[in-house]
Amino acid sequence: MKTPTRRAGFTLVEIMIVVAIIGLLAAIAIPNFVKARATAQKNACIANLKQVDGAIQQWALENKKQATDTYAFTDTTLLAYLKGSALPGGGVCPGGGTYTEGASVSATPTCSLSGSGHTL
Repeated sequence: MKTPTRRAGFTLVEIMIVVAIIGLLAAIAIPNFVKARATAQKNACIANLKQVDGAIQQWALENKKQATDTYAFTDTTLLAYLKGSALPGGGVCPGGGTYTEGASVSATPTCSLSGSGHTL
């Protein structure tokens, strides 16, 4: 009498268990990746706002501007104080917002996503 030979390989149950474990790990990891991305975008936005504010303060000091004087991001003399002569990120926040001027030199520039923590 011949004994049946068994083929090497994984059973359906073994494959289903591996897929379930991978799905569980993905369900745990994906929200953490999303949170980390949002935090990185917020930190990059704050760094951009600090760079812009520093350039405004340096521009105001060297051009003898008062704290109540206004400025515009389109002013070429102001843009010369920024690296690359342009607003960081082209004036767009990494999170999708936009940067706006302060009312005066003493007011800080803001991001349209300031409700999400994108503030100086």
